[in-house]
Amino acid sequence: MRKLLVLLIILIAFLFVWNVASSYLPQYLPSSINLPETGTVKVVTEENVTINDVKEIGPSVVTVIEEAVPSTGGVIQIGPFQIFGGPSQNQQPSSQSIGSGFIVSVDGLIVTNKHVVSDTGAKYQISTSNNKTYNVQNIYRDPLNDIAILKINPSDNAGNSLKPVKMGDSSNLQVGQFVVAIGTALGEFKNTVTTGVISGLGRGITAGDIYQGYAEKLDNVIQTDAAINPGNSGGPLVSSSGQVIAINTAIAQGGQNIGFALPINSVKDSLNNFNKTGQFNRPYLGVSYNMITKDEALQNSVVEGAYVDSVVTDSPADKIGIKAGDIITKFDGKKVSGTDELSILIAKKKARDKVGITVWRDGKSIDLSATLTTAPSQ
Repeated sequence: MRKLLVLLIILIAFLFVWNVASSYLPQYLPSSINLPETGTVKVVTEENVTINDVKEIGPSVVTVIEEAVPSTGGVIQIGPFQIFGGPSQNQQPSSQSIGSGFIVSVDGLIVTNKHVVSDTGAKYQISTSNNKTYNVQNIYRDPLNDIAILKINPSDNAGNSLKPVKMGDSSNLQVGQFVVAIGTALGEFKNTVTTGVISGLGRGITAGDIYQGYAEKLDNVIQTDAAINPGNSGGPLVSSSGQVIAINTAIAQGGQNIGFALPINSVKDSLNNFNKTGQFNRPYLGVSYNMITKDEALQNSVVEGAYVDSVVTDSPADKIGIKAGDIITKFDGKKVSGTDELSILIAKKKARDKVGITVWRDGKSIDLSATLTTAPSQ
């Protein structure tokens, strides 16, 4: 009898709690849950995204090959790197993979980094993911960005179609966003895939190779921890939706998992500029500079702006008297600052545009006027 009484009390308590709970739960739950009547629910994982990106973009990634004379001299070991001696006489030229690229049109346009094809006297080839080889007919180098467009003839391999990549929009990227890098790592391992996230946005770096004498200041680049190795340069950085959002460009010396990529919108601007005229008609002032932030200006008792490191002889800047050591504070009436760097302001103009320029020199502001020209080819 006592057991029945206990069970009855428990049952009454349960019903009371259920009645109270049922009066509150509906306001926290959706009024209806719609599930598909047929089919299956696909769970998206990092693995799915990577595999899909490789399937979508992998066939469009190419290896850039340079015809070069191989080295056979002795090997000098310096730290983790090796420097090889010069070639011996009577050696025949051979080919070596030096970088990556990706197809952007069915008629044979390929994008890569300018520094990958920096040797204007060399001959280059393209090897596709299915091992078809094409001779590069023409190379168009963007004078204001580390971007080059290579032209091949699709008919060199009858029956082999070129698959262009899908290019995304790099204006709305977010730190922490998942990305996939694809390229020919170390110039040997085709279609190597690495994954990571966007680690930073709007970085400014000076990239180059001290042995080739190449260096270039790059603004507004993307930082990623997806492993980028020598040979990955020029390859695509891909979003989880299978769109190319950047072109892999540089790695940080002495840093681990710190790589940099040019936003795809810069590539699209270069392509649009190229497609209109068949060449790059970029506005040109003719200075190299370093930005001085507001904090740096206060610390050094100067002004915020673009500190001129050097001026190119006979350039528009040289002709109006801009000198090394000047600080450009205004360009075409707009303040030169971290959000409006000089290169960004120049890129918005056209060759032959006349612009006002204000420079700060010896504590005084000087107003000048320059006519921009077309950037010299490189």
